[in-house]
Amino acid sequence: MVNQWYKSAVVYGIDVKVFSDSDGDGMGDFQGLISKLDYLSSLGVNCLWLLPFHPSPKIDNGYDVADYYNVDPALGNLGDFVQFIHEADQRGIRVIMDLVINHTSVENSWFKDASATRESRYRDYYIWEDEPKENKEKVMLKGIQESIWEYSEATDSYYLHRYFKDQADLNLANPRVRKEVLKIMDFWLKLGVSGFRIDAAHVVTDPADVDHIDFGNLHTLFDEMRAFLDIRNPNAVLLGEASVGPDELPKYFGNNESGKERIHMLFNFLINKHIMLSFARQEGATVAKGLKLYKDIAQSHWLNFVRHHDELNLELLSDDERMEVWNAFAPEEDMRLFGHGIRRRLPPMLKNNHARIRQIYSLMFSMPGTPLISYGEEIGMGDNLSLEGRESVRTPMQWSPVKGGGFSTADPEDLYRPVIESGDYSTEKINVNDQQNDPSSLLNWFCSLVKVRRQNPVIGMGAWDILNVSDSCAVALIYEMPEATVVVAHNLSPEPVEVSVDTGFLLKSAVEIFSDEKYDKEILFNKLKLNGYGYRWIQVLDKEKITFLNN
Repeated sequence: MVNQWYKSAVVYGIDVKVFSDSDGDGMGDFQGLISKLDYLSSLGVNCLWLLPFHPSPKIDNGYDVADYYNVDPALGNLGDFVQFIHEADQRGIRVIMDLVINHTSVENSWFKDASATRESRYRDYYIWEDEPKENKEKVMLKGIQESIWEYSEATDSYYLHRYFKDQADLNLANPRVRKEVLKIMDFWLKLGVSGFRIDAAHVVTDPADVDHIDFGNLHTLFDEMRAFLDIRNPNAVLLGEASVGPDELPKYFGNNESGKERIHMLFNFLINKHIMLSFARQEGATVAKGLKLYKDIAQSHWLNFVRHHDELNLELLSDDERMEVWNAFAPEEDMRLFGHGIRRRLPPMLKNNHARIRQIYSLMFSMPGTPLISYGEEIGMGDNLSLEGRESVRTPMQWSPVKGGGFSTADPEDLYRPVIESGDYSTEKINVNDQQNDPSSLLNWFCSLVKVRRQNPVIGMGAWDILNVSDSCAVALIYEMPEATVVVAHNLSPEPVEVSVDTGFLLKSAVEIFSDEKYDKEILFNKLKLNGYGYRWIQVLDKEKITFLNN
């Protein structure tokens, strides 16, 4: 039987380069990560998602891969990686890694060969045109890149790049390229990874506007990847990054024609946007609206997040809705990115309001699916807007109040990326060491949240529904399995409320398992009290179904 471990996991996202530096050269590495596995185990996470760690010029933080079959020498070697996998496994922690298949670095040997001559055996690994059709709408990094085509003098032709010009798009209609993708997967599966996060899956499936290539249905690539995993390691998973609308999402989960499943789970961009909009409006009804957009998608499982390593993407909101979120959380132009995003971490967005910070993570952890914590979120790290673009939210992990934040002993000018040294989010004020010694800290609250979430797998695996609530400021969900029922409710307004929650059953016995404070011992769903920015997770121990008799 296939182990659906990912449905009850808590995922922690790590960029090795900025997590922990073991040798003092200013860059994080695998030995540094190994030294922090006990910390991650104590936090309660049981799956790590690693951002790219391959050899790379790092024009795009490592997403410009130069060699898929190795570790960046600055981070260690393959032996260090295998040791890391072993040490993580000893602590019951699985590892999934980024799989960047939309493009390679122009420093990749495939591209170097392909760009040297039109007769190269790797020429059709990429997409070339002599007279390309420009399409500004397909530029992914608006304001940074102006074109999706770049001239290559050696062969007097242009190559496609949806992102930076240093990242040439692969031709995923080419069977040889698809075989390379499977070879890469096989290599890392043999070293012990438990799955892959497919970077830019929504771009992978978007065909280029060229006449000489028949792209067909690019979603079928995921059929091949899933079939390979089902044979090679049926317990390994595919996690997709696809920021698309509700109508497009089913194509990533399954093949309607064959009935075969494709990607195991997707980043939940839809609910992420609606949670941010709901926080801007301070009402729960917007969360319910977002949930309804995708509730009935078959075979779906979601990875839920508040923030991650990129900009907070608001692309799927309307212009007016996006402006609401911008006005609330990114009022200055410098806080915005690519015409649709926010380049800030959450605490500065919420003005370090701890009640709201805790509530948004309680809400995210209680959404249908699997929760993701991005490194540093558990201590409330801030951002550095003086850094360019997405780098503002990619500062090093803050371990202690010492120089370098405990991340590295290197001189500040030698750090891969500077630590935050001043202000409310400096290493002196925000760090793991201090918060571990403070029972009321955000870190210790996160430990409790993770523990409760893992003790209630019904949230990730059970049937769920949105409950009717008497006040639009609140939102409530129910999760049910034969052996468990959990109801969660959140009040997104600053004022306390008493709401009626229509559960569809008569409550006989229940216990509160997580909340912003201790509420009345007696739990009444028809008179459920919620503090301003309050939340309550309630485990139903005994209930009676309501039966309606016809007159």
